[in-house]
Amino acid sequence: MTLFVICALLLLKVNPGDACASKQFTESGQCCSLCPAGFGVEVPCGKEDTKCTPCPQGTYSPSEGLDRCRPCARCPSGVPMLAPCSGKQDTQCDCDSGFFFLSNHGLCAPCSKCNRGYGAVAQCSPQQNTVCQICGPGTYSEEHLSMKPCQTCTQCSDSEVEIRACMPNSDTLCMDKTLHILSRPAESDGSRDPSRSPGVEEVTENQEASPAPGTPKFTPEDEGGSNNILAYVSVLAAVVLGLLIYVAYKCWRSCKQKKALSKARAAELGTSLEGEKLQSDSGVFLDSHSLQDNQTNKGTKRDSKQDNRLYINLPPHRQEEVERLLQEGGGRGWRQLGVALGYEPEQLDLFGHGEAPAHTLLSNWAQKEGSTLGLLFSALVRIERPDVVTVLNCPTQGVSVV
Repeated sequence: MTLFVICALLLLKVNPGDACASKQFTESGQCCSLCPAGFGVEVPCGKEDTKCTPCPQGTYSPSEGLDRCRPCARCPSGVPMLAPCSGKQDTQCDCDSGFFFLSNHGLCAPCSKCNRGYGAVAQCSPQQNTVCQICGPGTYSEEHLSMKPCQTCTQCSDSEVEIRACMPNSDTLCMDKTLHILSRPAESDGSRDPSRSPGVEEVTENQEASPAPGTPKFTPEDEGGSNNILAYVSVLAAVVLGLLIYVAYKCWRSCKQKKALSKARAAELGTSLEGEKLQSDSGVFLDSHSLQDNQTNKGTKRDSKQDNRLYINLPPHRQEEVERLLQEGGGRGWRQLGVALGYEPEQLDLFGHGEAPAHTLLSNWAQKEGSTLGLLFSALVRIERPDVVTVLNCPTQGVSVV
């Protein structure tokens, strides 16, 4: 019986799965071999061991495993190649600053930024996205949407007292121990200051202070601690009040600008649709309906001709105006334009992670072949954005709002 127990313990201690890297076995119990980097599985492990084959041209395998070779990615149009695809490495593309190459979709995607309380453990590069991780003990990150690593927490000095401990999203809060904003200077002649708090009397060499009946007795330590707490609360209240005033001011200013823009557009539309009469040399008057029909016919003839100009050749200020209108479009903004231009929802979600998704969408689309203004006009008409079409058709200058 004892021999049986010893054998069972030895079998439990020596587990074959711990020594097998692949965690898979053949029918005869042999550990399945892993294919090295640059090789893919030709025949999976089963009756016999794994059979590997070198990755053919156009495929790669970055590490050892039991997978087949993956197809190599292609750089987007207009994006230079850093390194071609090899048996152990995928194609490396040189995306712009703030972008990385997403091989699964074959495009340059904007780099992700870490939220507050998280720090970057791997910086964004042309080969990979930013890798964020929650700040560990002794570190913090107070910045929103940052690519910096977590910072080391501040240590309060001997002359300071810790008000709030360090957390992943905020640093340690320290305050000077000798900060007595509400304390009063000591009297030099021994006379009592009439401004002192009631119930607190002076202490002489031969007489102890006797507080008035019903009045609590304060010590210098208690008074200093109360002053520190009152000072901290006062500063905190002032900061909160300042933030509320700033947010209210920004909201008021934004609403005022939007109202002014709406009035300007309404005035512009009202001028074009007003029933005024135009007098010719012969004395014949035309009302606004006939003028509008004539402009519609001209606009139809103009739209029927495809504009072969490239969007990338537009002046920078015109592109900024188009991106601003699409960014503020709400339900008919840059995302609906991306669908009309043929982008997948996954690609649009990646663009939405950046700070200026409309700029990212149009910059990526402008790198493709055939990115003409005619195609952009058609897409804008489908999503019902004639205001953006008007900006693109303006011959010399953009729309200005006074």
